[in-house]
Amino acid sequence: MSKTFNIEVPVSGNIEKSLRQLKKKIEREGVMRDMKRQVYFESPTQKRRKKLMRAIKNNILKSMEEQA
Repeated sequence: MSKTFNIEVPVSGNIEKSLRQLKKKIEREGVMRDMKRQVYFESPTQKRRKKLMRAIKNNILKSMEEQA
């Protein structure tokens, strides 16, 4: 069950610029994150724990922004 990604980047004269655009699009789409998840098995308990830790971190960051 692998996803198929179709990301297009216009290639003009500057190859480096096009590569940066491609990397940004890949990051925004979450392609690398999905690929890393498929590389190894993660138990449901680990997934829940990661999700909980992410939520706690986000709440802490939000509260710090509100205080500032």
